[in-house]
Amino acid sequence: TLGGLGLGIVQKMIDTGAVLSSLVEYYLDSSSSQVVLLLSSIREPHHKPLLEKLNESLNRPGSRLAGLTLLGDLIRKQPPWVHHISRSALLLSLLRCLKTETDVVVLITGVLVLITLLPMIPQAGKQHIYDFFDVFGRLASWSYKNPGHVPVVHLVHLHAGVYSLFHRLYGMFPCNFISYLRLHYSMKENLDTFQEVVKPMLEHVRVHPELVTGTQDYELDPSRWRCYEVHDIVIECSRVSLDPLESSCEEDIYSSLRDPPPSPSPSPSPLNLTSSTYNTETVSSSGSTVCPLLLSGPPTLPQLTLNNSYIQVLYYSPSFLPSPLPPSAHHILCVQADDVTWSPSSQCGLSTPPS
Repeated sequence: TLGGLGLGIVQKMIDTGAVLSSLVEYYLDSSSSQVVLLLSSIREPHHKPLLEKLNESLNRPGSRLAGLTLLGDLIRKQPPWVHHISRSALLLSLLRCLKTETDVVVLITGVLVLITLLPMIPQAGKQHIYDFFDVFGRLASWSYKNPGHVPVVHLVHLHAGVYSLFHRLYGMFPCNFISYLRLHYSMKENLDTFQEVVKPMLEHVRVHPELVTGTQDYELDPSRWRCYEVHDIVIECSRVSLDPLESSCEEDIYSSLRDPPPSPSPSPSPLNLTSSTYNTETVSSSGSTVCPLLLSGPPTLPQLTLNNSYIQVLYYSPSFLPSPLPPSAHHILCVQADDVTWSPSSQCGLSTPPS
């Protein structure tokens, strides 16, 4: 660990462009929160070598998950250089990862990074809109068909990520997104995914006003976003949601994205998604054990935590889960009694960024 004096010395070295590459490598090996603190303080033009180093980590399979985690940790703090990502090779690598990766934990982490990033780089839609849609189509199909036969606990998280990405794309680019859905899901091979995954999502959003007054060209015009701050875009996305958890929590808590207050109650231990086992009992913050939640129960699903990644508190309607779920799913769907008002938007609105 670094003491206060050491942090100050390293900070000065970072300000001159030195040791940045070594710091990133150190994070990839250690997941050090102190490194995140140092790297988040970087100012222009030193962001360029940082983005290059992050891009390098995403292109190495062995460091991809850690690189995505670091990227999410950094963008969650909304550094002043974040808009440069839209014109960097890093965004291309992120999209390529989401369109080709087969490791479900990497996919979950990557899609949550994208969801967090989109309101920060809305102008990227002009060039990458169909890349965003291809990611949605692939992950929606993956969460339904489960080609990798991954454990259901992973599917819960992946499907929550797809649901959040749906809200983000529909909220930001409704005309183009609906056009894509119409074209993509008119194909016979995609009908099952539409019926089981996408249609329930469509049933939980309002008709977007831009579908009446907007055009596909206008919503991709970078000038459209000039008067919008990040939180404005997130709130606009939340307003078209009919999910009470999604629409209310997003507006209430998004302001806590950058520096969420510490919880006064003990938090649950992280769930290691690389493990196939899971404790079927959950202890609430009051210390009492909560029984596993069946799919026929209340319309909130469980708190699950990604170890060293983004999902901290995750809830959403069971109607959005791929159907049918295996019987084992009924034993892992647990809910924290004192946290029933939280949703995927609890961390960054319609997304679950790094903790």
